[in-house]
Amino acid sequence: QEQFVESGGGLVQPGGSLRLSCAASGRTFSTYAVGWFRQAPGKEREFVAAINWSGRRVVYADSVKGRFTISRDNAKNTGYLQMNSLKPEDMAVYYCAANPAGNVPLTSVGYDYWGQGTQVTVSS
Repeated sequence: QEQFVESGGGLVQPGGSLRLSCAASGRTFSTYAVGWFRQAPGKEREFVAAINWSGRRVVYADSVKGRFTISRDNAKNTGYLQMNSLKPEDMAVYYCAANPAGNVPLTSVGYDYWGQGTQVTVSS
């Protein structure tokens, strides 16, 4: 079974940047779609971005378009979320998720595998 581990979270000032990584343990990462979700305290988990297995299709939530970039390196079994121009409302626990079907669902039910999450704090 694939396992996914996020890293790269931390404390950043408003307007700053972070790059999250999602490292997969198995050999089939290149066939999976990867999604990023986030959950702030007291709120439901929400979709942030997703990329299909080949990297040719990416989808973003409106709230992060133009600021976040999702990518993947199949040779390294790793997905990434580059976050620029961070705002206090971006503060949340960020989760990566994988869909073995390879397409890019926009809801959490479309993903079979999840990482443990990494905290992103945006504060001055």
